[in-house]
Amino acid sequence: MTGRKALIALTGAAAVAAAPALAVAATSTKAKTRTVSVNDNYYGPKTLTVHTGDTIKWHWSEDESDVHDVALKTAPKGVKKFASDPLAAGDDFKRKLTTPGRYKIICTFHEEDMSMTITVKKRP
Repeated sequence: MTGRKALIALTGAAAVAAAPALAVAATSTKAKTRTVSVNDNYYGPKTLTVHTGDTIKWHWSEDESDVHDVALKTAPKGVKKFASDPLAAGDDFKRKLTTPGRYKIICTFHEEDMSMTITVKKRP
């Protein structure tokens, strides 16, 4: 085998050997969807930490008869306010969070009792 062919063979072998490690690294940084339950005057969990690009899905419990919403009260600079429609049993509302920082979420109907904090960290 010539020097050039040996170099090509070694380079190919190194790429094949590295592929599983690269695949693991790629899957560990993939965006996720996290579910928050909307219950009788509380969100579960009350605090949540996610990474940039993750989607939050608020799901109204099947037995939830009260109407609630999801409204952004405070957020990192530059993030536009958002709010769901008033929703009830079995409904969902989704939002992708792309800016790192702290987000305070409230139900505008029950703000005194119903709030949560989401911390968004940069993806590793």
